[in-house]
Amino acid sequence: MSESDSIPAKAGSDVGEPRVRPPELPEEAVLLRIFLDEDDRYRRLPLYEAIVLKAREKRLAGATVLRGPLGFGKSSHMHTTKILRLSSDLPMVIEIVDTPEKISAFLLELDGMMKGGLVTLERAQVIRYKHAPQKRLFG
Repeated sequence: MSESDSIPAKAGSDVGEPRVRPPELPEEAVLLRIFLDEDDRYRRLPLYEAIVLKAREKRLAGATVLRGPLGFGKSSHMHTTKILRLSSDLPMVIEIVDTPEKISAFLLELDGMMKGGLVTLERAQVIRYKHAPQKRLFG
C-alpha cells in the first residue's frame, strides 16, 4: 500500500484524527512463552503476576497473560472450565517478546521463580505500527 493509498482513520474526514503510519521494517526478536497453572505461586503472588511484574521491573518490551479454558500437561490431568465447579487451576500462558539478549537475561530470573511448567523460545519478526503525529489545525 503506497502513501497515496492510505485510508483515513475515520471515513469521510481525517481532520484531527491520527493516521496510522505504514509498519516499520521487521526487527529480529525472540518470543518467550511460559506455560504454567493458574494456581502456581511465587511467594505471596500468583506466579503469572509475579513473572509479569518481574518483566516490567527488568524493562522488557511487554508481557501478556492468556488464560486457557482447556488444557493438559505432562500429567495428562485435564484442566477445564466445563466441570461443574469453579476451576481455579486453568492453564496459563505468558508471552513476552524482546531482543534475544534481554530474553536470555530474563531466563535467569525465571529459574529462581518457577518450580514447574514449560518454557519455549521462538524467533520472531516484530512489525511495529505507530500512529502518525497529529497535525495542528491552529498555531
